[in-house]
Amino acid sequence: MTEQTAAERELAELIVTSLNLDGVAPDDIGPEAPLFGGALGLDSIDALEIALAVSKRYGFQLRSDNPDNQRIFGSLRALAEHIQQHRLQ
Repeated sequence: MTEQTAAERELAELIVTSLNLDGVAPDDIGPEAPLFGGALGLDSIDALEIALAVSKRYGFQLRSDNPDNQRIFGSLRALAEHIQQHRLQ
């Protein structure tokens, strides 16, 4: 499995904490593995929770009407890269 970057690790910790994923460690979330429809079993409600947590932590909104959401939420790596590009410094 590919190693998480520091930004991916931080995001994985945020996901595990905000979704109360019992029995899942941040290291268990592979950077390239699908966030939805995969081993984590996340659904659209989880996507809303992640978006809320991201906006609180990083200071920008993940919009539900963004046509790129499927790509953005495709994997931990894709979401982390999107955050790095848009977060408030």
